[in-house]
Amino acid sequence: MDTGYFLAGFCVLLLSLRGFASPGVCPDRCDCQQPQRLMCANRGLRSVPTRSSDQEEVLVFSLGGNFIGNISAVDLGRFIGLVRLDLQFNQILNIHPKAFEKLYHLEELYLGHNHLSDIQDGTLQPLKKLTVLYLNNNSIIEITPGLFSSLDHLVKLRLDGNKIPNLPDSLFKDLDNLRHLHLESNQLHHIHRNAFSKLANLRFLNLAHNKLPALRGALTFSHLTALTTLLLSENEIQHVGNKVFHNLKKLSKLSLSSNRISHLHSGALLGLSSLKEFLIDANELEDIPPGLLDPLELVELLDFSHNRISNVDSLAFIHLKHLRVLNLTNNLLTSISGDIFKLNNFLHDLDLRGNNWTCDCRLEELKRWMTAARSQGKLLDVFVQCHHPATLSGTPLDRVNGSQLESAGNWSDLCGSHARPEESQGGKTWVKMKGEVWQEERGREDPKQQKQDETAGKTQGKEEAGIQGDQEVPVMVHSFKNGSHISKSPTDALGKNPKVPMPNPEGNQERASTVGIPSGELFDLLRMDHTEAPPITDPCAFNRRFITNVSVDQVTSSTVTVYWATPGPSPVLDEVRYRIMFDRFGTSDRFPRYVYTPGSARSLTLRDLRPDITYMVCVEGVVAGSVCQVAPRDHCSGLVTLSEDSVLTSNLQLVTVLTLAGNAVLLLVLGLVWLGRSIKKRLQRRKSAVHVRHMYSTRRPFRGNTSVSADFTSYQSSRPARLVPPELGDLIQFSCERFQDTSSSRRDIDLPRFSE
Repeated sequence: MDTGYFLAGFCVLLLSLRGFASPGVCPDRCDCQQPQRLMCANRGLRSVPTRSSDQEEVLVFSLGGNFIGNISAVDLGRFIGLVRLDLQFNQILNIHPKAFEKLYHLEELYLGHNHLSDIQDGTLQPLKKLTVLYLNNNSIIEITPGLFSSLDHLVKLRLDGNKIPNLPDSLFKDLDNLRHLHLESNQLHHIHRNAFSKLANLRFLNLAHNKLPALRGALTFSHLTALTTLLLSENEIQHVGNKVFHNLKKLSKLSLSSNRISHLHSGALLGLSSLKEFLIDANELEDIPPGLLDPLELVELLDFSHNRISNVDSLAFIHLKHLRVLNLTNNLLTSISGDIFKLNNFLHDLDLRGNNWTCDCRLEELKRWMTAARSQGKLLDVFVQCHHPATLSGTPLDRVNGSQLESAGNWSDLCGSHARPEESQGGKTWVKMKGEVWQEERGREDPKQQKQDETAGKTQGKEEAGIQGDQEVPVMVHSFKNGSHISKSPTDALGKNPKVPMPNPEGNQERASTVGIPSGELFDLLRMDHTEAPPITDPCAFNRRFITNVSVDQVTSSTVTVYWATPGPSPVLDEVRYRIMFDRFGTSDRFPRYVYTPGSARSLTLRDLRPDITYMVCVEGVVAGSVCQVAPRDHCSGLVTLSEDSVLTSNLQLVTVLTLAGNAVLLLVLGLVWLGRSIKKRLQRRKSAVHVRHMYSTRRPFRGNTSVSADFTSYQSSRPARLVPPELGDLIQFSCERFQDTSSSRRDIDLPRFSE
């Protein structure tokens, strides 16, 4: 009870002391709990508050988010120790030229988001230690070099969000140490060639969202030798002159996005030997000329999306050995050579969506390059969808076989080689039976196309057999379990020698050759020996028989390992590989991506995944360059990548488990020590008990001079052995006379001592 009264009294005392000190020290509506900080932000103030004492000790003065309209000469005069002053998000129209006259130690000044239209020269001159100056989002129209005089320690300057129309000569001549300069969202349409002449240490320059019409002068950026980022997006640039960026040897990012550039000369990017990101999307480019990208030796990302590009030079990317990401979406491309990327060994993200691709033999090299890149384990984000011809419209290039590419259009004069059968999708594949090669037509084929093929076969059979008119010609068909069938015309029985395409065993690098069937040899499919199973050449059958137990393991935020098994040895064919398809599940921007592995592989690690995304992973076989038309949904597995924070969580869980295991081991050791001590104590007690027993025992022969009564002796000998053990018969020796004579005179006789 006394303790409760004491605490209550102590609290009342503290409150009274605070109430006593508060009116004299801290201004109204402000917070002074933190030492050397005066926090008056978002308090509805209309003027700078005053303080009765201790202004010199304040280092941070926050006045943001109020309704202050003017800064007079005396408002800040007594805060001579200020290091940071925040006046953002007010309604300041005017600042007196002597408002900062005594703020010699000020390092950060924030005046953004006000209504300033002009700041007189010399207003900022006393701030010789100033390193950060924010004047963004005001109404400043004109800036003169005198405004920044004596600010030689300034590191970051924000002038964005104003109405500055031009940058005059030597505007930043006194800012030798400036690193970051923001000039975006102004009305700049002219930059003097010497405007940046003294900014030799500038690293970041943002000129985006202005009205610059062109970049012609080679001297405009010539003095920015330390610049690493230059942003020129969302201007009105129509022309980029040669050698405009010639001296920017350290520039790593250049953005020309959202302008009106229709053509770039081959020398426009000279000097950008360190550039890693080049963004020129949302322009009006019509082509990528030869030699344009050659100076970009270290570039890793190129964005040419949302242009009008219809032609890309075949050697455009030949020198870009470090290229990783290339975006060509939403252009007017109809064809592109696959050899164009043959030296870009690090390319893993190629976006070709939104183009008018014509799927003919000109795209076969691209298809072949995509297949080869995936077979090497590269994770390519590439999707090519056919736009022409109409029969293939909307079909992914991955699902178009070589014969369809060859037959589409009349471009034989533009194709370097004939198409080769790679991935058959509803077309034809091959089956090898009894040493002969026959053409297999899948039962899943289009019924109309199948009927046309049968009609053509019948007509050809009539002509070869000499049958005319509408006489019916029988066709023998043998069906298999997978729905496919083999057709044979009676012309074979007449001794004709039809030419049947044969797959090339050398990896289908050339067009399939033909083989003849010996004359007179009949192959009756109805009497075929079913005891000899033909080699599996149908990829659908291969998926059913040789792929099992698809699973995922070792899931992280960006990687996952896919496992699968094969019951027994895989059949030996011309070429057997596995294709792993993975796709985002449940998102609007879904598109399948493929990775190819050798036939001996039974696992694969997918990389460059995104955290917290649901993926569907499927495994299918590639048999002799063909894949199954129907996706193998029975061989799929879902997964959800971990979030970026889960890696730390898993590490903490591992540390927790290890700590618990260490504690368990420690407890076990302590238990063993305690048990050992307990056993030791018990052994010591037993040993001491045996010693006492021997100490009190007087078992020894009787001495000759000791007279013992015959009666007592006979009494002892007559005791039953079962009641008196031999060991206890003579524990203690007593004199017999002590039992015979009880008189007091006999007590004086000395008895044998126990020690004897």
